[in-house]
Amino acid sequence: MIDAVAGASAAKGSSRTCEQPISERLGGEQPTGEQANPRHLPKPTTDSQQLAAEAPNAARPLRALVIGYGSPIRGDDAIGPLVADRLEARFAADPALGDGVEVQARHILTAEIVDDLVRAERVVFIDAAADLKPGEVRCCRLAPDTATLSTMAHFHDPRELLAWCAALYQRTPKAWLVSAGGADWGYASYSLSATAQGAVEPMIAEILALIPASG
Repeated sequence: MIDAVAGASAAKGSSRTCEQPISERLGGEQPTGEQANPRHLPKPTTDSQQLAAEAPNAARPLRALVIGYGSPIRGDDAIGPLVADRLEARFAADPALGDGVEVQARHILTAEIVDDLVRAERVVFIDAAADLKPGEVRCCRLAPDTATLSTMAHFHDPRELLAWCAALYQRTPKAWLVSAGGADWGYASYSLSATAQGAVEPMIAEILALIPASG
């Protein structure tokens, strides 16, 4: 976004043991049928069964993650989400091209994105830029930068999110920022100036060049 502000999961478990065997608590008889697995006690589950049950909910590793962000009501600042939408439509039309690629369109970058970043081999951020000539496209490599840490919980810099990846997960994906200079920042709902519109396809070309072919 043009107004960029320089900006864990916890697992818990419990264990429980019964000092008195079930057979003794049932009057010394060996429990059978329903007694063997009372409804209020969990049925025994092997590790493999547990993993299989959790597998559908496991986060899938990504070949690439593309995140377009910007305000949808500030003219050319909407180019990030709009390019993301265009890319998503292209991947839907060509599943092989989009295999293993996730596309997100957002108004701002928020802290929970870190959980998505850490799953990706590479990440491409898309944004508008006020420091570029209108219509000019720029691609730059990003690195984690703790100097960009924000005090705002809902507004972060891409480099800050990469720094969180490194701190929380000890790994960061390769990352780039593809941006384009805007010409009009006035009120408009998902509408770009002709100059910014001309930068959309060049931006898509830059992004696709950063994503290796699947397989």
